[in-house]
Amino acid sequence: MHDIRAIRENPDAFDKALSRRGLSPVTPEILALDEKRRACIHTAETAQADQNAASREIGKAKANGNEAEFLRLRTIVSAKKKEVNDLQSEAKLLDALLQKRLAELPNLPYDDTPDGTDEADNVELRTHGTPPEFDFQPLEHFELPAVKQGMDFETAAKLSGSRFVVLSAGVARIHRALAQFMLDTHTTENGLTETWTPVLVKEEMMYGTGQLPKFGEDSYQTREGWWLVPTAEVTLTNIVNDTIIEESYLPRRFVAHTQCFRSEAGSAGRDTSGMLRQHQFEKVEMVSITKPEDSRAELDRMTDCAEGILRKLGLAFRTVVLCTGDMGAGARRTHDIEVWLPGQNTYREISSCSVCDDYQARRMNARYRPGGGKPEFVHTLNGSGLAVGRTLIAVLENGQQADGSVKLPEALHPWLGGKTTLTAEGQLV
Repeated sequence: MHDIRAIRENPDAFDKALSRRGLSPVTPEILALDEKRRACIHTAETAQADQNAASREIGKAKANGNEAEFLRLRTIVSAKKKEVNDLQSEAKLLDALLQKRLAELPNLPYDDTPDGTDEADNVELRTHGTPPEFDFQPLEHFELPAVKQGMDFETAAKLSGSRFVVLSAGVARIHRALAQFMLDTHTTENGLTETWTPVLVKEEMMYGTGQLPKFGEDSYQTREGWWLVPTAEVTLTNIVNDTIIEESYLPRRFVAHTQCFRSEAGSAGRDTSGMLRQHQFEKVEMVSITKPEDSRAELDRMTDCAEGILRKLGLAFRTVVLCTGDMGAGARRTHDIEVWLPGQNTYREISSCSVCDDYQARRMNARYRPGGGKPEFVHTLNGSGLAVGRTLIAVLENGQQADGSVKLPEALHPWLGGKTTLTAEGQLV
């Protein structure tokens, strides 16, 4: 959500920033709607003043026995009352239209966010580690002998349809261990507060983080009106929804492990094999609530927290800055972390860390008191720390051996009861 006052003060800069996202100028339309709304409010206030003045004179006319003047003033009061009600109703309607239009617009990219139209224009920040070399042709995760017994897509399709999976035995335990490993690392080493939240939320919570109204087709809604969260970003960020918090509360850093649900609208034909793109998946999500002056540094901190998980697991990865055409609507700058997948011979996204400034806070009306003074909007950030299923894929593919087994990362051994290998038969040993 954008501040209409900022748009009024510098409409050309606003349109120029939006043009970097490929959008045509919007300020003439928005400012015309805003001007009409303000004019309506001003006229209503003038009519209200006239009504109040006439009301005061009615008592005098009545006391003086001036019946004609009394009737004239009463007619004026009645007419002004109707005029005020009509104008206030129109102003309310215009304000709703203005807020709807502002809510549809994406956030403005930072000046140093690279311009571009798609992922080909993203800019690499750094790489870590070296992709492993094999003396055999590496397989994708779902082709591995060690995995085939514990990753069942046919049964999942019978139960739920396409883009679901049933995990069992050793594969299921590795999946669970990864989530626990991530949570424990973030809470004990990175200072995040572990949080458990619902996966069903009210519509206003989805609006608060920007999933609604524009991106509703990407999520699922129940018959009762709840929405299934596409990420714990929705619940963690909305903890401060419609709240004024004290400055001492900040920064607040949350982490949660949840089920996530996405319709994958518009992804037909993409990543149909394996676990890369599912309707139901698990993610360890990080959310930070900060003071405005701290949010940019917090993005780097959050990115490092996510990268740290991959460093511990010994996985090669690269970090890129998303260009304006590939960045999510709510972000001003996004760092994607892409892990190396030998089976595909390429890097694939495993985490996305974004700083939103006050874009979400305005939608949520989330504020703080700097120095105990006048409330200001907080800044919000979110990032995957990490996507559990994709981390499972990376661990399996990078650890594959010529005999069909999988060697598991040393950092994960304590969460597997000391087990080090997934055998070709699918057993942890």
